[in-house]
Amino acid sequence: MAELTITRSFAAPREAVFDAWTNPEKFAVWFGTDGVDVPAETLSMDVRPGGSWKAVMKLPDDTSISWIGEYLEVDAPSHLVMTITDNPALDARGVITVDLAEVGGGTEMIMSQESPGFDQGQLDQTAIGYNAFFDVMGTLVAESE
Repeated sequence: MAELTITRSFAAPREAVFDAWTNPEKFAVWFGTDGVDVPAETLSMDVRPGGSWKAVMKLPDDTSISWIGEYLEVDAPSHLVMTITDNPALDARGVITVDLAEVGGGTEMIMSQESPGFDQGQLDQTAIGYNAFFDVMGTLVAESE
């Protein structure tokens, strides 16, 4: 199975980073970066094991991507496991694991995503996207302090 791991440090407590992953208003800010709109009315998050989430990204070219998933593990503010797909008709789902640790007055986030069926090119593009997302998240969580 193809897997991607990204480690980032944020100048914010892990509660703020966990909140960015689980609070719909904050998730909408960073998921998709500044160039993509995630309208509040398209976003729902039932953050508990077995709960679901969904979001729609409105892209600059006027197309959209519908995302859905399920929460598998929720241990605030240190651990989150959720599924993700932009093709709800398929049973295959990526699995995102987020681990947050307090380090040096901030938070270290290790995010991994298992992506069934992805080739190296798709993983590379996914990494580029996530790094852009996490740049926005860094600004968001730093401002929340």
